[in-house]
This record gives sequence, structure tokens and C-alpha cells, in this order.
Amino acid sequence: MPTPHGNIGANEQPYKDPRTLPCLHSFCLQCLHHEIEKSGSQQIFQCPICERNTSIPVGGASVLPQNLHLGFEVEVAGYTSQMMNNNEVCCDECVDGRNGLAEVFCCMCRQFLCKLCRDHHSSSRRFSKHKIVLLDQEGARQLHATMKPRDHYCSRPNHEENKLNFYCETCSLLVCLHCSTATHKTHTVKEICTVAKTHQMKITEALEDAKEVVAKLTGAMDENNKMMKQVEISKQTASLAINKAFEILQQTLEERKKTLLSELEAISLSKTTALTLQKEQFEKMVGDIGHYTDMASQILQTHTDHEIVALGGLIPTEMQATLERVQTISLTPNQHYNITVSVQTDDLIPKLLKFGNLFEFYLSASSSTWMSTSVVKVGTRYDVKIQSKTSEGAEYRYGGVEVKGEMRSKTHNGAVVYGEVEDHRDGTYTITLTPQTAGPHQLLITMDGQNVQNSPNDLDVRPKRDYRILCNAQQVIQCNKPRGVAIFDNGDIYVVSENHCIYVFDQTGQMKNTIGSSGSGNGQFSYPSGISIKGDVLYVADSGNHRVQKLTSSGKFLHKFGQLGSGQGQFFCPVSVIIDYNNKLIVSDHNNHRIQIFNENGGWLLTIDGNGSGNYSFEHPWGLALDPQGNIHVASRRPNTIKVFTKEGVYVTMYGDPNHPGGIAIDDEGYSFVSEYSGNCLSIYDPEGNKIHTVGNLKNPYGTALDPRDGSVFIANCNTVLKYCV
Repeated sequence: MPTPHGNIGANEQPYKDPRTLPCLHSFCLQCLHHEIEKSGSQQIFQCPICERNTSIPVGGASVLPQNLHLGFEVEVAGYTSQMMNNNEVCCDECVDGRNGLAEVFCCMCRQFLCKLCRDHHSSSRRFSKHKIVLLDQEGARQLHATMKPRDHYCSRPNHEENKLNFYCETCSLLVCLHCSTATHKTHTVKEICTVAKTHQMKITEALEDAKEVVAKLTGAMDENNKMMKQVEISKQTASLAINKAFEILQQTLEERKKTLLSELEAISLSKTTALTLQKEQFEKMVGDIGHYTDMASQILQTHTDHEIVALGGLIPTEMQATLERVQTISLTPNQHYNITVSVQTDDLIPKLLKFGNLFEFYLSASSSTWMSTSVVKVGTRYDVKIQSKTSEGAEYRYGGVEVKGEMRSKTHNGAVVYGEVEDHRDGTYTITLTPQTAGPHQLLITMDGQNVQNSPNDLDVRPKRDYRILCNAQQVIQCNKPRGVAIFDNGDIYVVSENHCIYVFDQTGQMKNTIGSSGSGNGQFSYPSGISIKGDVLYVADSGNHRVQKLTSSGKFLHKFGQLGSGQGQFFCPVSVIIDYNNKLIVSDHNNHRIQIFNENGGWLLTIDGNGSGNYSFEHPWGLALDPQGNIHVASRRPNTIKVFTKEGVYVTMYGDPNHPGGIAIDDEGYSFVSEYSGNCLSIYDPEGNKIHTVGNLKNPYGTALDPRDGSVFIANCNTVLKYCV
């Protein structure tokens, strides 16, 4: 068998004229001839190393390209072997080696030389620059560093002195100068250095391509290794699930077994007890009858007539009574012996044999989803919840996936916050991040190195607000008789006024528009008190007309609902209206002492009645607001407090003691802002309902609103709208 890239060929002989197959494995020509002949095929030859099939070219193995480098390496290895094995090597220069053994080797002449020939060699001007090395380990090392490949000469007659410095591309053959101008005159012939450069470039390009492919394959192998680890994790997780399921089944079956055995014991005891009592009754009657019969026999045999007469009437009477009692009872056992159990396994066993299923699917990062709290603030914990899913969109129920999350600032030199990941082992994960800088950020979430759905995602990190610094208004907008206030997305300020209209101001406080007029027609108002905005739609509590109107931001009438009354969907002076996260409308029905909830088209859904008792008792509700959990906060009078109800109308809690509360607004962290009409102030409460600050020097404030963009606080004060910046 030929050996690749070594110094031996078939029969442990040195390589001779090594040739290279298309698979780049090299063998000596003699071995190739031998192997091809042994294979019995003159067309296909299988490489003994990689077993790749190679078409045998026309002309046989002799046409295959020479591996000149391997030939040179074999040559050097042969010389080195002789030098290292301490063999007695004869001088190559002396005739028949008569002058003794070689002591040195000439790397240029490729000759072993004895002492005499070395001296002659060194003294010759022709050979004086040749490198001579000793026949030892150091000499072998120097030989490897010094010896150069031989020049190649033409083999054609009379051309033996000509080097093969040209390459015929037509014939794919090295040729000499004379051959290039004679035999190959009409062929494409180039200098070998030019052809070598071309091949070097192609080889370099191939190497670069190979590096890219190897990098891709390496990456693929890494992914493969990750997948194998994930398979093992999935296997372990599934194994735990299987074992757990069957433990539960075994426990359940064991518990059922105990229950059945317990029931069996109870039934058996009940039957045995009943039969025992019946048996004892029978035994007593037998004893009574035996007593009477013994007495009667004794009297008949031994008693005198006087004695018989004295007891003769009693014995038959008692005996007859006993016999009659026997007639009244059943002499059949009152319990049947049989206790039947039904434990049919014919239907159960096939189901158990099919119990449980295994599915092959893969986790898909792009299908996995995430959700988070809506607001991100500096220095505040921000949680992102991940639900991993399969490629089919089904929820993945196992943990062990590599999940990463980071928040990168788009300013502040790209500062990065890395998240802490909690694996809940059920396919869900929680990433916790705490941003340290305000401004635009990018949130990146990956699973096993792949982006999850909607990742990366842009986030705006807001600065942390300290409402305790609110003191003086930064802006005063003159407005006649304001009641309610709301802020549009672009910063415009909408104010409902007792002048039966809505005033619209821009951010600088300049009036832009007036919407509506006094009246009861569509788009007209009578003492409107409350306003809310969602998108491009205004919702107005039209108090004097006992209705709610819906308009565009430019004032175009869209819809209305409600009329004077106390029935469902009717109002008696509605003063506030807000929109929840599900587009439901919540209205403060002031003089009916209740809160009514409607769908977005005005269809009645629910009433929170303040005419009840205890926690459900309140009068003249005014301001309304929603906290981040969706609970409804009601500013009520009598009692003066803020009552909190769920969206289903269930009482939660109450807080504060405002003096005649009016408007209320709640920020995205749960801080409440309550205007106190009679207290002439604005009270601020933390999310737990504790008052943390009071802004005074107001005059009969009504409505309160927050700018969702920067948290600025707006208050409808007496003939002004005040703006407080955080």
C-alpha cells in the first residue's frame, strides 16, 4: 500500500518520482502503476488514503503531475537518514571509495566526501563557496537549512544542458528554451516564473476562500456543538418531565389503591358488624328458647301438680312470645357475602401504553416574544419577560437556553448596561436592567446568539423625577374660567371653560383655536367640566347638557351619548371623563353619586354606585384617573378622599384627605396629583398613597393634567392655567 507524504513507497522503499492525484495525495510512480494494475481497472483508480475515485488519464499514471517538492523532501530525508544513523558512508568522489569513508557532505554537489576529497573540494576555486557539513546531528540540521532543490533540465537529446525555464500551457509541460522555439513554436509558452506567479495568485485566492469556508465551517461546528449541548439539555429536561409524570402516575395509582383498599375494609367491616349483630340476636333467641324448654322439661319431670299449676301459665306465655318474635325477624343473613370490585384494565392499559408523546422541534429565537414595563427611567429597575417559542410558534416549555439582554445608549459614548437573566426553567426568562443614563437607547435581546422578535428595539430612558421640588409655576397661561385641562401629543393644551367652549393653546401659551359655543346642539356645550384626549379624539364631559361628546382635535363633532336622568347611561351633571387602556370610557356622574363605564361608542357596561354603604359610599365624585395597574382613582367629596376601584368596580383602598378635591392625574410610576378646590393647593401622593409634597398659593383649582412627554404638571386655576416643570 503506498504511503502519502513520506519517504517510503511500496515495499518500504524510498519514494521514486512522486506523482500527485487530484485529491492531493502523492505516491511514487512505481507504486501507482502497481496499484492501478492490481485494481484491474484502466479507467478508475481509488486513492488508498481518502478512497476518492480518480479517472486514470490517457497515458496512465505517468501523465499525473510530479510532486517536485515531495521529491526534494525525500531526497533531503535520504541524506539526513544516512548522516543521523551513523552508517559508514563511502565517499562519492573517490573511485570505488578506495580513499576511505566519507567525513562531510557537500550541500551543493550533493556528495559525501572523504577527508582527501574534502580538502581538494575546498581548495578548488569552482567549489570553494559550497556549503560543507559534518556527518552529525548539527550537520543534518544545517543541511535542512542550506540545501536547495535541484535545477530541472530538459531530457531531450542535445538539450541536457538546458534548464526547464518555460512552461507550455498548450501541452501542460515544462520545456527548455530550445524546445519552446522548436517543438512548441506554435504553442502558448510562458516563462516559468510568470506562470508560477499566476499559480501563486490563484493559490493565495484559494487559501483566502478556504479561510472563509473554514471560518464558516468552524462557526457551523460551534453551532453544532451548541445544538448537541441543547439536545442533551432537552433530553435531561424531557427525562425529568417523564420521570416526574410517571412518579405522579405511580403516586396517583398508589393513592387510588389505598383508597380502594380502605373502602374495601370499610365495606367488609360494615357487613361483618351487621352479620355479627344479627348472629348475636339469633344466639339470644336460641338462649331464651333453650331456657324456656329446659324449664318446661324440668317442671314436667320433677315438679308436683301444685308447682306445675303455679308456673304452667307463665312458661307457655313467654315461650309463645319468644316464638312470635322469631316470626317477625328474617332468618336470612342480612348481608350478602359478595363484594365486587371493578378494576378493568383492558381499556386503561392501551391508553397507558400510549401515554405521553415526544416531539421534535427546534427553538426559534425569531419566533420568541418579549414584553416589558412601558416606562424606562434612570436608576429604576426595568424588567423584560421572554417567552421562548418553537419554530412552529408554540410556547417552548423548557429552560436552558442562553439568553442575553443589553441596553445601549445612543448617546453618552454608547454606554452599555448588561442585563441579569433569570431562567424560570419553563421556557420563560426575566432580564433585569437598570439604565444609568437618560435619552434614546437600543434594547438588544438574543437567544443562543440570535435576535428575538422585534429586537433590537428603540427605548427612551427618562430621567428620574423628584416632585418634591415643585414650587413656582414656570408658565402662566391666561384663560377665562378654566375647568378641565388635557395635553395633546404635540404639546398643545386643551382647556374646557365655563364660557361653554374649549380653548386650544400652543406650547408657548398662545391661543390657537376655540372649539364650540353655548348651546345643546352637536359640538355645542353648557358648562363643560372635563376633557380627555386619545389619539386625535377629544372626549368632553358636557356637564350642563348631561352628556359626553366626542370630537376631533380640530373640533369636528363625531358622537355623543347620555341624557338627564338616573338610569343606566343617563347623567346628572357629568364632570369628568377618561379613557382606559381598552378604550373604555369612565365618567364621573357628579350628582348621581356614581361612576359609569361605557364602551368607546357609549354603550353602558358597568356602574360603581356611591350610594352604597361603607367603602362603596361616596358623594359628588369629581376627578378620575387611572394608575399603571389600570385601577380607577375617584376624587370624592363626603368623604373628602381618593377611593380606588378595580376596572370591574371592586373596592381596593382609599388615601388622602384633600379639602374638596377636584381634578386628579397619575403619572406612569403611580404618583398622584390632586387639586384641592377649597384647600387652594395641589397635593402630591406617592404610589403607596402617602402625601409627599404640597404646592400652595393656588386659587380654587379644578382640573389637573400631566404632559406624557416630560411629566410637566398643568393645573386649571382661577382664570389661568399653570404649568409646573419637573
